[in-house]
Amino acid sequence: MNVMSAKVFKIKINGQEFSAESGKSILQVASENGIEIPSLCHDERLKMYGSCGICTVEIAGNHRLIRACSTLISDGMEVVTESERIAKNRRFVLELLLSDHKGDCKAPCTSACPAETDCRSYVNAISDGDYEAAVNTVREKIPFPASIGRVCPRPCEDACRRELVEEPVQIAALKQFVGDESLNQNLQPVFKPQTATGKSVGIIGGGPAGLSAAYYLRLQGHAVTIYEAMPKLGGMLRYGIPEYRLPKAVLQKEIDLIENTGVVFKTGVKVALDDVCTHNDVTIIAIGAWNSTGLRCKGEELSGVIAGIDFLCEPSAFELSGKVVSIVGGGNTAMDACRTAVRMGAKKVYCVYRRTRDEMPAQDIEISEAMEEGVEFKFLTNPIEIVGNEKVQSMRLRIMELGDSDESGRRKPIETDKEESISVDMVISAIGQKPKFGVGEADEFAAIKKTKWGTIVANTLTFQTNVDRVYAIGDATNNGADIAVTAIGEAGRCAKVVDTLLKGGTPEKSLELVQDTKIAEDFANVPKQSRSKIVYRNPSVRAKDWREVYTLFGEEDAKKEASRCLKCGCDAYRGRDCRLIWYANLYGAVSGAKKYEGFINKHHIPVEDHDKIARNPEKCVLCGLCVRVCEEVEQLSVLGFYGRGFDTSVKPALGRNLKDTDCNSCGKCVEICPTGAMSMKELTNKE
Repeated sequence: MNVMSAKVFKIKINGQEFSAESGKSILQVASENGIEIPSLCHDERLKMYGSCGICTVEIAGNHRLIRACSTLISDGMEVVTESERIAKNRRFVLELLLSDHKGDCKAPCTSACPAETDCRSYVNAISDGDYEAAVNTVREKIPFPASIGRVCPRPCEDACRRELVEEPVQIAALKQFVGDESLNQNLQPVFKPQTATGKSVGIIGGGPAGLSAAYYLRLQGHAVTIYEAMPKLGGMLRYGIPEYRLPKAVLQKEIDLIENTGVVFKTGVKVALDDVCTHNDVTIIAIGAWNSTGLRCKGEELSGVIAGIDFLCEPSAFELSGKVVSIVGGGNTAMDACRTAVRMGAKKVYCVYRRTRDEMPAQDIEISEAMEEGVEFKFLTNPIEIVGNEKVQSMRLRIMELGDSDESGRRKPIETDKEESISVDMVISAIGQKPKFGVGEADEFAAIKKTKWGTIVANTLTFQTNVDRVYAIGDATNNGADIAVTAIGEAGRCAKVVDTLLKGGTPEKSLELVQDTKIAEDFANVPKQSRSKIVYRNPSVRAKDWREVYTLFGEEDAKKEASRCLKCGCDAYRGRDCRLIWYANLYGAVSGAKKYEGFINKHHIPVEDHDKIARNPEKCVLCGLCVRVCEEVEQLSVLGFYGRGFDTSVKPALGRNLKDTDCNSCGKCVEICPTGAMSMKELTNKE
């Protein structure tokens, strides 16, 4: 039998003429010629379908928008793939899809982490016993897993959805566990510096921000030098956090790993900004906040009034044995000072704070441990005078009461007409910190613009200062002192900006994302599993030494704790291959804006009904690719559409579990899914 040969048509796409065989779709011809038309429901292995509706194009002579994936070409056809009208329609379709797309892009723990650590991945790697993968995942964002795991205030755990079941996963403790394991087993980071670029970066300040920026820039192949005024590196991690919270030996091991990448350390040096700029292509200021805020009350010039930072940097320089000490402040620095004073032999330690415990910014565990160790808290009091004859003898305290909430969300302390007095031998100020600059001509950073609070003005996205090629990060900038992981997060983002500048590249686009809100009902079917417990040493014993105050759980308990993770977030987003979110960003589609009212499907947690494949109905946009690839390529009918309209869903027939169907675990449904609604469990746990 004779087979007629296909005709060859001439077709114009965006003004360019192409030849193509008849029987092909517009989308096929465009793709063959390097012209991208977005689609969520098309695959070359499958028949034409046209379900998603975002591949629409304009055809000359046709007033309607036409779906490119299901429209065959004709001779002389003229097609336009991009226009304002097309973009508006694609944005509309994408927003309709997003209006019923409730799956998270990022896990809440990652979104809450200032360094954007992929908590889910390293927690699940720990569950699998793959500690090397776990610690390297942490080091992608935080070079100090063992150190930060000990001292971080755990914003990730505040966001952990496991709390809707019983208690949050011990994410920070797991970070510490895997950090310690990597040090104990001498697991070297897999990250090695790229080929030398010939570019150099000078970093002023060797605290968590400076060290992190140095580490990530060195990995990109740049020559990096850190200039540090103190005798040793580590900044406030070394000089501001007591040994019982962060052993210096642990911190030093993690600093050594950074030095091993080739970063040059110059310690005990005070440098001029101009000199550093002269010898480097880019300069980063990461000097921290080393000045304690004054008490702003009469008598603070008396002998015995000490800055909290000075005290924590070198507590042995002060004689506290048998003395009564008052620490003013309510943050973690104040708690560190209180508990250090106890260990230095103080007879009595007060903590003076102008609000109540509920408003204290310190971690609750730090407050509780200080109380257990004998610190007496004087809430709703504020110093109005430090009394003494050259030396501190007592403090006059104003009694406060709480008024309405202020800008921080905490109730504002209001003075009353009452006061009290306490006898003290020493007063330690721990109410705030700010950068330490010279005065007048002695200010080595005089050229850098400052805020009215005395911090460096730096762009919050690029970290650029007012001086060309000079960047600033960490506690010295903008809003001032914050937690260490915030400084580390800024360092990582700044390193990307600087690397792009030095290599002449294009900044990586940050994708907008879908973030859902969950309630306890969504996890009603999750079995309750108690949190692995950390064992704390007896307060009367630990308050007399500098050893760590707790014993972290062992390996089996760590794996058990890690297994409690609910695996929030999306593998496709993390791998940057979710086409839905990519196109949404490309066309400016808005998620979660409630632009389109109406019924929204209510799905619960991901479906765990197969040994290898995980399904998350929340992420499904009903493109049909998984159903069709199973039928047309594998010749199976494992999945199908059920329900009508907004009730439609994709699932196995007859309500069966996926593992009880004819599924052969080929993974084609996972491979073809455009949104991460299907994923392989092996990849989920070990990537």
